[in-house]
Amino acid sequence: MKKLFLALTMLPMLVQGQTLEECQQAAEKNYPLIQQYGLIGKTTELTVSNIQKGWLPQVSASAQTTYQSDVVSWPSEMKTMMNGMGINMKGLKKDQYRVGIDVQQTIYDGGVIGSQKRIAREQGKVQTAQNEVNIYHVRKRVNEMYFGLLLIDEQIKLNSDLRALLASNESKLKSMTEQGTAAESDLQNVRAERLNAVQKATELASQKQMLLRMLSTFCGIEINNIQKPQAKADGENLTTENHRPELKALDAQIGVLNAQEKALNAALMPKVGVFAQGFYGYPGLNMFEDMMRHKWSLNGIIGARVTWNIGALYTRKNDKAKLQLQRDMTENSREVFLFNNNMEQIQQNENIERYRKLMVQDGEIISLRRAVRKAAESKLTHGIIDANDLVREINQEHAACVQHSVHEIEMLKEIYDNKYTIGEK
Repeated sequence: MKKLFLALTMLPMLVQGQTLEECQQAAEKNYPLIQQYGLIGKTTELTVSNIQKGWLPQVSASAQTTYQSDVVSWPSEMKTMMNGMGINMKGLKKDQYRVGIDVQQTIYDGGVIGSQKRIAREQGKVQTAQNEVNIYHVRKRVNEMYFGLLLIDEQIKLNSDLRALLASNESKLKSMTEQGTAAESDLQNVRAERLNAVQKATELASQKQMLLRMLSTFCGIEINNIQKPQAKADGENLTTENHRPELKALDAQIGVLNAQEKALNAALMPKVGVFAQGFYGYPGLNMFEDMMRHKWSLNGIIGARVTWNIGALYTRKNDKAKLQLQRDMTENSREVFLFNNNMEQIQQNENIERYRKLMVQDGEIISLRRAVRKAAESKLTHGIIDANDLVREINQEHAACVQHSVHEIEMLKEIYDNKYTIGEK
């Protein structure tokens, strides 16, 4: 259903071909990791909900039976006196039983539950940010396939021009051969070269079809054609603000550390709660009554409790030092990432400038090669050179055109790789 929706929304674009941005968006929506966004959000909310339940009354039930080696008993003098008065003082039994329920309600926890919820939410942000990093890498893979397709498209166009040029010269040579002004071998030479170009066209078409299928599968939509980007090499991008998702992931990790540091403060605060205990068994709370009558009874206790665990002070200094070390390590990871990222930008900008200069030179070379090829066609018509010389000049002109296309596509790829490097959408 998701793929059908993507295909319908992008149907008008199929006629003129998908742009690189459209392919990237489709690939990100189609990539299986996109489903983790919802799963991470649901998991985080469930975790927070469980933590919030710490404010609910905590109820526990228990049952126990014991046999004691000794029990509380009356002094022998008092027992003798009571017996003389006709009162039977049995004393407690050594076998004792209890079935009870304990209820505890937290009133003030010093901020422990709140800090746990903050940590859970910050950890959810870390998982979301890391998932965004993984999905962002999809753009790089789309770039590779997309510009590979562009390069093949350019080669197919140039191959078509080469075949047309060879076919034109083949037609001229056929006429010259029939008139006896050219050798049959010259005609066969040009024809063989044209068939080589036809064979190359078949190979290029097969490569294009393979890449189209791969890109279509990766994006989850049918792609039959693509558009050539119109980006230009218009200067350095080193001062451009970096929006890479890896930096957001590092910020999220810092957020977790900050939340954990606040949790250390909460651990030092006193806790206030109320409790209730009820049990049915023997002996009960009325010890004297139970010493006289061995019967089970209902008993209950309610009260309030204040606890203050100062043990957290023992490790607080080390815990804060550990968090600071983790914060320093995270910041160091940021510096390393930005350093390597800047190095990539320098290399990419240098490559863009290099390709731009090479393209200017390519234009001059193509003009010269075209002029030489036209002169060779004229010389062949007048019988000054043979077909081998003409084919060589045609191939050299074609090679110059291919080189120009390669440099142009490589420059475009470097421009978009640079956008990927700085996180530009």
